[in-house]
Amino acid sequence: MSLTAFFIRRPVATSLLTLGIALLGVAAFFQLPAALLPQVEYPVISVRANLPGASPDTMASSVATPLERALGTIAGVNEITSSSSLGSAEITLQFDLNRSIDAAARDVQAAINAARAQLPSGMAGNPTLRKSNPNDSPVLILTLTSDTLSRAQMYDAAVTVLGQKLSQVDGVGQVNVGGSALPAVRVELNPQALARTGVSPEEVRAAIVATNQNRPKGFLEDGNRSWQITANDQAMRAADYVPLVVSWKNGSALKLSDVAKVEDGAQDVRNAGIASGKPAVILMILRRPGANIIATVDRVRALMPELQAAIPKDIRLDIAQDRSVTIRASLRDVGCTLFVSVGLVVMVVLLFLRDRRAALVPAVAVPVSLIGTLSVMYLAGFSINNLSLMALTVATGFVVDDAVVVLENISRHIEKGESPMAAALAGVREVASTVVSMTVSLVAAFIPILFMGGIVGRLFREFAVTLAASIVVSLVVSLATTPMLCSRVLRPAGTCTEDRFSHLATRWVEGLQAGYRRSLAWALDHAAITLSILAAVVAVNIYLYGAIPKGFFPQQDTGRLVGFFQTDQSASFQAAQEKLAEYVEIIGRDPAVANVAGSLGDGSRNSARLFVSLKPLKDRDVTAEQIIDRLRRPLTRVAGASLYLVAAQEIRIGGRSSSSDYQYTLLSDNLDDLRNWEPRIRKALSELPELEDVNSDRRDKSLQTTLTIDREAAARLGLTQRAIDTTLNDYFGQRLVSTIYHPLNQYRVVMEAAPAFWQSPEILKEIVVTAPGGKAVP
Repeated sequence: MSLTAFFIRRPVATSLLTLGIALLGVAAFFQLPAALLPQVEYPVISVRANLPGASPDTMASSVATPLERALGTIAGVNEITSSSSLGSAEITLQFDLNRSIDAAARDVQAAINAARAQLPSGMAGNPTLRKSNPNDSPVLILTLTSDTLSRAQMYDAAVTVLGQKLSQVDGVGQVNVGGSALPAVRVELNPQALARTGVSPEEVRAAIVATNQNRPKGFLEDGNRSWQITANDQAMRAADYVPLVVSWKNGSALKLSDVAKVEDGAQDVRNAGIASGKPAVILMILRRPGANIIATVDRVRALMPELQAAIPKDIRLDIAQDRSVTIRASLRDVGCTLFVSVGLVVMVVLLFLRDRRAALVPAVAVPVSLIGTLSVMYLAGFSINNLSLMALTVATGFVVDDAVVVLENISRHIEKGESPMAAALAGVREVASTVVSMTVSLVAAFIPILFMGGIVGRLFREFAVTLAASIVVSLVVSLATTPMLCSRVLRPAGTCTEDRFSHLATRWVEGLQAGYRRSLAWALDHAAITLSILAAVVAVNIYLYGAIPKGFFPQQDTGRLVGFFQTDQSASFQAAQEKLAEYVEIIGRDPAVANVAGSLGDGSRNSARLFVSLKPLKDRDVTAEQIIDRLRRPLTRVAGASLYLVAAQEIRIGGRSSSSDYQYTLLSDNLDDLRNWEPRIRKALSELPELEDVNSDRRDKSLQTTLTIDREAAARLGLTQRAIDTTLNDYFGQRLVSTIYHPLNQYRVVMEAAPAFWQSPEILKEIVVTAPGGKAVP
């Protein structure tokens, strides 16, 4: 007995097999991650290091370069890029597509440890790595606003409470907090007062360190009792530092309040977040690679009431942007298309076979084949996305072919007078090899796609494998379930009575056949005209192929815009904050914009990244690109700054963040050559009519004050270069001088000159350096 005969004669076993295929597919459906497109991103790891007060050149030479040398020895690295700014450096590593990001992270951490000895000793902490792409879009953006609390207090709640809770959510890979810094005690020195009293800023720093301690103190005990020794050795608030004695001069105490202003503030005052025009702290939630975006967002949304209850009631927690909205809508539309296609296939089969019982066969075979494919997708590690759903939609036309071939051949035997059982046995035996050959030929057509490399191959691999898997599952269903159903559902010839539907369908099909016969006869009688039409169609298609616009991937309207803001390189943080507020107000006035959020100062004091959420498509009559065009004119009216808006796309290749859709990278061993050719190339590109908003990431035109040290005079006065640099860092580097150990977090004591002494380089003439012996040297 053949295998197909086994399935035909055992309907219970075949039904259970069919049900098992369907149940496996249903179970896989609830386990498959959901995304807009397949996971095609390169594995990217970013490394960040901070050295408060250091210039970009210092960060590049003393921090980024040693790290790059160590990271460059890692196997599988395709690209290393670094960006150095005031007090911060970020290095992005892009690995091969087949590289495991977890294994790469271990190699990166080992390289960081190896380079640690070559890094400056004054760093606030070790360099940190993140297994996330800085170019990736957050799946969810949350904002914290308050009418009474400062940004630093909101930032504290975001980092201490919300960040930890959100990081524990399944699917969340990274939570980035921007818009402010942790609370801190700020000691604002008065250089003139210090010069009058003969006290150096290093003495102030040493006094603060000696006063704020958190050391073990031991315990006491007698025969019956024990006492733990505690003390008020920690200064927790600014008020605790005000009476601190810095030194004794002429028998009197010189207190910290005599030479500095002490207040509670933020660790870094050059940070600012804004959301819909209000001061805010921004939480950007990035997903873990391969996680289900929709499920991750749903888990975070379900946690929102608990998160709101865990922070002070004066803080309002809102959702500024939800990346899953367009994904849900897109998947819903494609899913509806899939259901419609299955319904149309069944309807066409019913129309042409003119038998309701016969239409039940493809009505079962097609859904089971498609649902069973989901289990193959789960085993292959795929996701439910537009391409995989499109593959299932396209597969509807393929999987029904197998069922129809078997069904029609069995129906032919029944029309000859055979019983349904005999017709099923004979019919499937005749077409089994045909069905197998059809399946093999169709699967073979997708083999080239499976071997494509790079991003394109990774992008369409899920499409090809899903389509091929559905065809293979359809083969099993067509040789097992379909003939079994035919043997039980179809009726013997002569027992069917033609109803009104069958009569109308017969007349329609006969009319269609007659029309086809007439058109075919005309085409055969006029061969020259028919071939001319064919040649014309081919020629038009060749022309259209050359004329039609080309691109890597269609431009998407995801309902999100990303803005890249930067001021003139010489602009202060305060000026940049004002410009950013102007931009947010202009964008917020657009009728198609729902809200705007962004943070300034995260890595650079005069650049920011804005996240713009658009209203749903049904509530706006323009696309994202049209909104950008509409905003371009009013945005250019803001003097002293620029803002580049781009429509957020689901595919962003590479790990380098960009303010445009396309990037060109200039490489040279000579920095002067880059500085010479960059403006020329940018100008040439700007003159092309196809391009808008051409810009560069070159940021080396900011103002700079250079001190030329007379080393001979310094040596004669007993001064070292280290003493001079340390004094300048104490005054102008927001130096972290001590740590406050709080039960929930650790906070810093920040020392620098008072804001009144930031205003002009002329203040450097009033700075004195204390030489050995206490002598003050200008």
